[in-house]
Amino acid sequence: MRVAILFTDGVGIGPRDPATNPLTRRPWLLSQFPDGGTPLPHGGSRHDVDTTFGVEGRPQSASNQTAIFTGQPAPRLLGRHVLGYPNAPLKVLLAAHSIVRTVTEAGRSATFANAYPAGYLDALELRRRPSEGVDVQIPARFLRRLKPSASTLAMAAGGVALRTLDDARNGEGLTHDVDGSTAARRKLVVPARNALEAATIFWKLSADFTLFEHYLADEAGHAQDLEAAERALETFDGFARAVIEHRPADCQVLICSDHGNVEDLSTRGHTQNPVAVLSFGEGKLPAMQTVADVGNAALALLGLAA
Repeated sequence: MRVAILFTDGVGIGPRDPATNPLTRRPWLLSQFPDGGTPLPHGGSRHDVDTTFGVEGRPQSASNQTAIFTGQPAPRLLGRHVLGYPNAPLKVLLAAHSIVRTVTEAGRSATFANAYPAGYLDALELRRRPSEGVDVQIPARFLRRLKPSASTLAMAAGGVALRTLDDARNGEGLTHDVDGSTAARRKLVVPARNALEAATIFWKLSADFTLFEHYLADEAGHAQDLEAAERALETFDGFARAVIEHRPADCQVLICSDHGNVEDLSTRGHTQNPVAVLSFGEGKLPAMQTVADVGNAALALLGLAA
């Protein structure tokens, strides 16, 4: 069996309050609530998991994404939540326990569908695929501010070369926004894609383990921007539905998030709400209690249980 994870940042399970929760406005796959939610197509199942790990404070991206991509209870191990990008202890955890490393060391293939400007990857000293140009030049004064994400570090630990915008232009990678609109607004030359086109590319490049990362819902939550939230959720939903519709029989698709945020626009901060893990395919998932178990479930489905 193969596994594909569609990861979307900052989408939790919140109350059905149209005044604060944009997920009430459409029957998106991620429109899940404590009392139910959008019915899942193609026999999909929902699994609610904790995001706090019993650690005081609001869940944060660096520690919870590290938990997902290692299968380890990162916030509990550190005794705190870490925001933004992985710090030194989280980098050590990712290097040692990345689920991507487990996959590739077992002789299986792994890939990251997201494409980045080559200049950005070079500035972070991350391994990448060939590119005719760099697309962006990072000024020297900004180099010290750049930090790699948990997802890119997980891939680096597994020896996976990251995709560049040349790959996106050649139909071998996807921009983080799926449709290319955000990248285009940033003056990056990328093709516009609809949901079906993006899903077709996703499955064309898929491996034994395939990851796609989408973070615009979290950005909209921090900005308390309802319009941006609806746009991000709508775009991701169209892509996710097309991926599921065209899912190969030998692949399990997991849709997950790291913590809540966009489901409560009354605050700029993350929430302590659980998140819904949505599963599509014939594989049987092990019991899941926290977001770390998403990574453990992926390994179990691949026959590489931690």
